[in-house]
Amino acid sequence: MGSKEEKGQIQKQEEQKEAINKERSEKKIKCVVWDLDNTLWEGTLLEEPNVELRQGILEILQTLDKRGILQSIASKNEHELAMKRLKELGVDQYFLYPQIHWGQKSGSIERIRQDLNIGIDTFAFIDDQTFEREEVNFAHPKVLCIDAAHIHQMLDMPQFNPRFITEDSAKRRLMYLADMARKKVEEHFDGPQEDFLATLEMVLTIGSPRSEDLKRAEELTLRTNQLNTTGYTYSHDELDFFRHSENHRLMIAGLDDKYGSYGKIGLVLIECDKEQWLIKLLLMSCRVMTRGVGAVIINHIRNEARKSGSRLFAEMIQNDRNRMMYMTYKFNHFHEFEKKNNGLILFENDLSKVQPFPGYLTVKIE
Repeated sequence: MGSKEEKGQIQKQEEQKEAINKERSEKKIKCVVWDLDNTLWEGTLLEEPNVELRQGILEILQTLDKRGILQSIASKNEHELAMKRLKELGVDQYFLYPQIHWGQKSGSIERIRQDLNIGIDTFAFIDDQTFEREEVNFAHPKVLCIDAAHIHQMLDMPQFNPRFITEDSAKRRLMYLADMARKKVEEHFDGPQEDFLATLEMVLTIGSPRSEDLKRAEELTLRTNQLNTTGYTYSHDELDFFRHSENHRLMIAGLDDKYGSYGKIGLVLIECDKEQWLIKLLLMSCRVMTRGVGAVIINHIRNEARKSGSRLFAEMIQNDRNRMMYMTYKFNHFHEFEKKNNGLILFENDLSKVQPFPGYLTVKIE
């Protein structure tokens, strides 16, 4: 029989494992899209210009924001009047890419999805009208549609409760606002993409995660779908084990530029021995999709594998969303070494090709 302390530790580990499995089985909401009339505020704006927020709404907006859940608007209304009232109410800053016009709300949600570049299955839509919810549900069956009458239960729903609230998640809206500023400049930039990237003064940091980075690392494995080579998810404790393991290399990447921080945007897990390295997981935040960061991270891995005298392999599990990661491997001198029946592809890298880091960013290795 173990000691009382040992039993308590085992029970704690079991509870953590159960919480992680529950998290993995429940799709988490990344963006809440609000209707306005009789949903966010009481009454109809065109009938009563001085509409007020519904009771408890401000707390919901603030709590979702602190949890790292983005918010937007899909409302059939006059855009200028609605934005003016939102500003007067002091809540306009919470909504990214608001869609306020007389078109279909399903189309508005699709535009928001494109602008945010996140999966449609991570959206929730709140509206008081059954017709509007059904219209959205018909066009986007994976969107969670909620009757405005039930908004006060939202904060207790598991879909709106991430396991961790990290430093990055608490700043997520601000990071997207910085992205919006970058996009505006990029849209009006006349010249090659690399010249624009050079104006951003980007600094990419690659190193071993600190203990305070592990919650964000777990969050990345749970949230990142498009730019994820295998879809493997790892708990805080598993990542902490890999961080100290002699047979693994765990790397985390952060990105900053003159507009601010992107936060921790990349994670790599490699199984290592004397003869070969195997990349078990390579993922990046979709917010850096057009920044060329994936190639830089892979180039760093290639350099490290070359120094160790090991062959470099990588696992890839293809799905309908991560095609870009397949192409990232192909463009960075990986070729298919083996294809298994379970859909897993094993790549090997040609380490003879030496590639310098691009001149449009600074790379710091910690």
